[in-house]
Amino acid sequence: MIVIAASSPCAENHRVHARNIIPDEYFDGVQIALLLVALFLVSAFSQIDRILPFILAESIKADLSLSDTQIGLLTGMAFAVCYALLSLPLARASDRGSPRLVLVCCVAIWSAMTALGGFAASFLFLAFTRFGVAFGEAGATPSAHALIARKIRPERRGLAIGIFSMGIPLGTMTGFAVGGALGDTLGWQTVLLGAGAIGGLIAVLVLSVAGPTPTLKTVAVNREPFLRSSMRLLSSRSFRWLFVGAVAAGFAGAPFYAFAAPFLMRTHGFSASQAGLAFGLLQGLMGILGTLGGGRWFDRLVRAGHGRVLGPPAILFLIASVTMSGALFTSVGWLSIALMVPTMLSFSFLLPWTFGASHLVAGKGNEGMASSLGMIGSSLLGPALGPLFVGMMSDAAAAAQVPHGLSFGLLIVPVASVLTGLAYLMANRRIADMLATPLTPIAPANVPHEGYAS
Repeated sequence: MIVIAASSPCAENHRVHARNIIPDEYFDGVQIALLLVALFLVSAFSQIDRILPFILAESIKADLSLSDTQIGLLTGMAFAVCYALLSLPLARASDRGSPRLVLVCCVAIWSAMTALGGFAASFLFLAFTRFGVAFGEAGATPSAHALIARKIRPERRGLAIGIFSMGIPLGTMTGFAVGGALGDTLGWQTVLLGAGAIGGLIAVLVLSVAGPTPTLKTVAVNREPFLRSSMRLLSSRSFRWLFVGAVAAGFAGAPFYAFAAPFLMRTHGFSASQAGLAFGLLQGLMGILGTLGGGRWFDRLVRAGHGRVLGPPAILFLIASVTMSGALFTSVGWLSIALMVPTMLSFSFLLPWTFGASHLVAGKGNEGMASSLGMIGSSLLGPALGPLFVGMMSDAAAAAQVPHGLSFGLLIVPVASVLTGLAYLMANRRIADMLATPLTPIAPANVPHEGYAS
């Protein structure tokens, strides 16, 4: 069985960090409202700038004479590798330095690179700008969470993080719906330039409303190195299955978002604005329903005390694998979109369950490490390789004169969804066993503990 330390050096460091927060640094009233508006816009436009190349892919492909393999590289590997590798260093910079400065710099960088994408005349230059967007966006979430911890009292932070996270589904909806419509009328170059300009204004807004965040002078504590703690957590069978599920979900999600709109346009004759409006509105609604409903449902199962906390998302992914398979081969456009809805819901529904369950396994004081590993699992391999695989399959089918080759490439989505569901069912069983065992202290709070024994 898994044994979890009741306290850890990470928890002690958190207490030291808290003692160095000056009470007067917390915001009240209008200051909180302005900060949350700014952070919501950061989250939303981070997602919009990430989504725009997906809905604009057909126009970009035509103007720059790109292949589907190159589109897969732009929307997958060019973004995912940089995003995953830089998130931890930027998170540490936010914790140890000024999260306000890190966030403003990140927003400015990704906005400038988004705007530069509007001047792209070649694949290499556009890929360079996508690396830049990933560099900036990699620090958005950790620096925003660090800023919330600095400026908002603990009893209000849950709502604050929830408002920040709501930018993801709403940004997705806006990116697909508005981005597709503007792309049809103004062209993809103008859309990227406009999005970059708005991002620059948001950076100025954050700088204005966040207030100073001086570097904290914390007392050094004896704690296990991050890499060693991460490996101990990965040695837990419960967390390993969660990590496998996150990797599989990345292989399902990245190709789905990169090629769903082009699939609707090529196979069913949708325009960019039609595909963006239908796909974007539904994804936004499913995102709101999934994150809010999934979070409340997870809390209810945790309070029930039986320990089986991952059954619902596992079952939803298995259902989505069936409906997505049908969506790829039906001849009716509206039915194809309708059959994609369970897949749209599954990705947003999974978020609170994954982070909540990983925090249960990691134990108090190790939640950030667990979240980081989960994000790396879902953000590195799947987004880097999934769209590339779909693009290569589509190009190979086109070379062999096989019609609707993109449908065959997108079969990776239902296959990966099945693997996600199965992995989470295994994690569900392991976590139930783990929660049936009382928490056992392994080491004092200020001494590195022996970790997650199985």
